[in-house]
Amino acid sequence: MSHPPQPGQNPYAQQPGYGQQPPQQPGYGYPQQPPQQQGYGYPQQQPGYGYPQQGGVPYGGVPNAYAGWGSRVAARIVDWLIIGVVPGILMVSGLDIQTGEQSPIYYLGLLLALAGGFFFAYLVGTTGQTPGRKLVNIQAVKESTGQPMGFGLAIARYLLDIVNYLPCLVGYLWPLWDAKKQTFSDKIVGSIVIRKD
Repeated sequence: MSHPPQPGQNPYAQQPGYGQQPPQQPGYGYPQQPPQQQGYGYPQQQPGYGYPQQGGVPYGGVPNAYAGWGSRVAARIVDWLIIGVVPGILMVSGLDIQTGEQSPIYYLGLLLALAGGFFFAYLVGTTGQTPGRKLVNIQAVKESTGQPMGFGLAIARYLLDIVNYLPCLVGYLWPLWDAKKQTFSDKIVGSIVIRKD
């Protein structure tokens, strides 16, 4: 006795030979579509059943968005103008070149420079941006999370800036040929500078 064909089955299809598996039938509904590419800023969704996990990309799904050397230099110049001009003028005017004595004006300039440095470290730690970085649309973030690095790590990054000067400013030039465009201090603390579009 023959059974009527089930819906969705071909009644004239060949039966598999001995030791062969029958072809798999699709599940209920329509066949699955491959996962769509996630947009910038959206959390990655898990792939559907039977699809491989997507490869990870660094810092929140923005591949190849490392900030260029020129934009980093431009941001540094703007920041040094902001943080250095007034304290520099005060320090120079408060220093007696003939005697080497420093007046209270010199110490006021030094205090302003230190306060500005701590304020910039706070900005980098909480937002990843100083005024110069904001102007050129770049941001310093922790490489492992893609988030601002926190005040402590930002202070360490500023203090470790000295290694970028040695020898002959090579650490500042390192982003020109480094794959992640990191300076030596970036590598030590695990930070990267990215474009913020």
